[in-house]
Amino acid sequence: MSLKRLLVVSPHFPPVNAPDAHRVRVSLPYFREFGWEPVVLAVDPRRVPGTPDSRLAAALPADVAVHRCGALPRRLARLAGLGSLGPRAWWPLCTAGAGLLRRERFDLVFFSTTQFLTLALGSVWKKKSGVPFVIDIQDPWRTDYYARPGAPRPPGGWKYRFARWQAERLEEPSFRPASAFVSVSEAYLEQLRTRYSWFATKPAAVVPFGASEADFSFAQNDATLKPAFQREAGCVHLLSVGAAGPIMAEAAQTFFAGVRDFRAEQPELAGRLRIHFVGTSYASGSRAVATVRPLAEPFGVGDLVIEQPARIGYFESLKTMRAADALLLLGSNDPGYAPSKIAAYFLADRPMIAVVSAGGAAAARLAELRCACVVSPPAAGLRELRRFLTALATVPARLQIGSRNQTLFDAQFSARAGTRRLCELFDGTLEGRSGKND
Repeated sequence: MSLKRLLVVSPHFPPVNAPDAHRVRVSLPYFREFGWEPVVLAVDPRRVPGTPDSRLAAALPADVAVHRCGALPRRLARLAGLGSLGPRAWWPLCTAGAGLLRRERFDLVFFSTTQFLTLALGSVWKKKSGVPFVIDIQDPWRTDYYARPGAPRPPGGWKYRFARWQAERLEEPSFRPASAFVSVSEAYLEQLRTRYSWFATKPAAVVPFGASEADFSFAQNDATLKPAFQREAGCVHLLSVGAAGPIMAEAAQTFFAGVRDFRAEQPELAGRLRIHFVGTSYASGSRAVATVRPLAEPFGVGDLVIEQPARIGYFESLKTMRAADALLLLGSNDPGYAPSKIAAYFLADRPMIAVVSAGGAAAARLAELRCACVVSPPAAGLRELRRFLTALATVPARLQIGSRNQTLFDAQFSARAGTRRLCELFDGTLEGRSGKND
């Protein structure tokens, strides 16, 4: 039986080290198993800011076709306030994708990116080629998060206001012609059902970002790859990997309040703690600024925190996870947010403490997987957090968190399982179950 052909649009694609390419990257080895031949359309990495990660490219399947297009130079686009990749690469992606759809047979187009402006290409290409498209909602394009009571001030000044104005005008005409949707969170789909009556007729699936044991093996087998921190004799190392923006400030403050109380009760044990925050900024090198350690200072525990804000490579982050004694997950005060790192943290097989919103998507996912001690802010007394830190600082090798639900992980959160569910949605699209409002 011949494979159906899938054009995958992923502007940030290896060797670019960007979170929104993760779903595509881990799915590529499995698409053919489930009946689909992937072809990737991406932007030339030389046109994307940041430090490339050659290991990400080396770990890709060698037999997947990847087509690259250009982008307007960033220094020119920034003069018009359009420095992000979406507007810079819109026209090159448009012409490159139209050319591929004209020259080759494709059954479906799949957009998996947080460069939201590129999602408008789906309707443009569909009008010309008739090929349906599916959209991956990794983050909300249009959001009222910063307008909610108690939310932090929106970043970016006029750029944020322009992005919001753009989202309000482009989201619906970009989404409505889509044949189906996939999302990392049910909350994001529910927001769209509330906003648009037609969205309820669209097939949609919640498929979390998957993780692959092969990635951990790749990292462990690379002798040139070192963890991002050095162990200290007599110390225990608690690690958080990944960006930590303003939306995580409440969780960070709850955590540091618990560390403060733990130190007051057991100062000798607390002195053994080394709390690492690695890659907290999306920036690299000297442009990265510490944002977490300043939150620890008012609680008197800043001396226990080692923050390395510069972004690190993906495989370096995996090796760093397995070098830690335990992992720390700080959630958002947005209840719909489920951190993509949960799957990788699970596979790292380390005890985990998670500070996440009660009743939110992250708390629900962690409860299903039974892999973390969960603390929800504001947590009066913070007893569970102090118990976790006591056990960690005493005998970390004996710290156990419930009975991990490996069966559920394999069925829903592994890279292979996620790809299977994607392909089931794609198959349904072609079978006509998703064409009612195209």
